[in-house]
Amino acid sequence: MADLPLVVLTNRTFPETRAMFEGRAHVVANDGIEPWPRARLLEEVRKASGLMAFMTEQIDAEFLEACPELRIIGAALKGYDNIDVEAARQRGVMVTIVPDLLTEPTAELAIGLAIALGRRVLEGDALVRGGDFAGWRPRLYGRGLHGSTVGILGFGKVGQVIARQLEGFGCRILASDLSPVAAVATSVEFATPEHLLEVSDFVFLALPLADATVGMIGASELARMKPGAFLINPARGSLVDESAVADALEAGRLGGYAADVFAFEDWARDDRPLRIDQRLSQPGARTVLTPHIGSATVSARRMIEAAAARSIVQGLAGEIPDGLVTPLEQLGKTC
Repeated sequence: MADLPLVVLTNRTFPETRAMFEGRAHVVANDGIEPWPRARLLEEVRKASGLMAFMTEQIDAEFLEACPELRIIGAALKGYDNIDVEAARQRGVMVTIVPDLLTEPTAELAIGLAIALGRRVLEGDALVRGGDFAGWRPRLYGRGLHGSTVGILGFGKVGQVIARQLEGFGCRILASDLSPVAAVATSVEFATPEHLLEVSDFVFLALPLADATVGMIGASELARMKPGAFLINPARGSLVDESAVADALEAGRLGGYAADVFAFEDWARDDRPLRIDQRLSQPGARTVLTPHIGSATVSARRMIEAAAARSIVQGLAGEIPDGLVTPLEQLGKTC
């Protein structure tokens, strides 16, 4: 074991994930539910050759400077804005991601959030649990997907899967993207973002976090939305101005907001808020909020961890790892 490279797993993983390193690496793993504080993480990774990272880590130039033995970061992620890929490249550290395995479950949850929001599921659940339910009454009328116009902002893989999954709901589907998108085998109509916001009953966000998308749904965009429309965000919290969303809900302009992601989670933003706007989580806020569980199915998480582990094993063995973000020839030193 002394001659094997050290690999650190920063968050709790399945036993079979750790087993993939048997005979290939010595593993140090965080077995708790909470991420290690940065000081503890740096202490564990200081002599590591491989690192399995999750969205709880902020891997910047300072982090990489403190870990001179690091050769590969296998991110159990699709979006990797919490990793300074350029700083890693300059130090010859490979970075891999898992590009496809989060797509289907994330799209599925997004549709579930839309149904829960439009059909007022949480209000109904509270009514039944409150002890005053005496049977059917003419109340809690909501909005279903059937017969609605649904807009998808961002038509990459997640947006396309949302569209495909929606096809059986009998809704009109509009899509818009920041760049031209190839035709897909769905009954999707392409529209400008402005038109999409104006006519959609449900708006799904399916964009990555980038300079061009931070705060792209703010007060002016919310004012443009169809009165009473619902906004669903399974992508990144910082795509929206959460305070503006709370304002629009209080004013009765926005019909509801559902989110699986929140701006305070976007570690790469120095100006990120420290917490969720409390108006979004207060009783009666017309929101559905879930704790970043887009990919949290047992089968998906097993596959995601296995893919990240496989890339680390490949990289440490001198192979070109799957999911490599930066081509080997662009790395700052020989790996």
